[in-house]
Amino acid sequence: MSEQRALEALGDLSHTVVRHGPVRSLAEAAAARGVSPAAVVKTLVVRRAAGDYLFVLVPGDRQISWPKLRALLGVSRMTLPSADEALEATGYERGTITPFGSTTAWPVVADSAMVGREVTLGGGALGVAVKLQADDAIAALDAQVADVTEPEPT
Repeated sequence: MSEQRALEALGDLSHTVVRHGPVRSLAEAAAARGVSPAAVVKTLVVRRAAGDYLFVLVPGDRQISWPKLRALLGVSRMTLPSADEALEATGYERGTITPFGSTTAWPVVADSAMVGREVTLGGGALGVAVKLQADDAIAALDAQVADVTEPEPT
């Protein structure tokens, strides 16, 4: 059900659905999708205040820089919601979250590192992703593009 909602929300946006089995790591997800780890974009739900969320699109080889994100949004505190709270806010379970077809169209911040690349995003169900041009997704989501990440520690 949530997969169908996500795919319908893509509308006429050019994309390819990629179905794969369960994955346990970023490396497994990248291999299953036939892309580099940087092209596996994570959709994170961030809570600014009670009932106030946003999506942050983060390339797989990067992590949120909380100081950069707080500065961009002009807030002093943000948190990641619990799995139950994220499900309630988006209609998607962790591991399947996508800004496409969310039960509420929360604002989207896309990290600037994904601009100009082909990426994969969650497809609304476990083992389902969509491959598309990041710039097309950014435009369709009316996402704010900003430098809000830093490289994952090695």
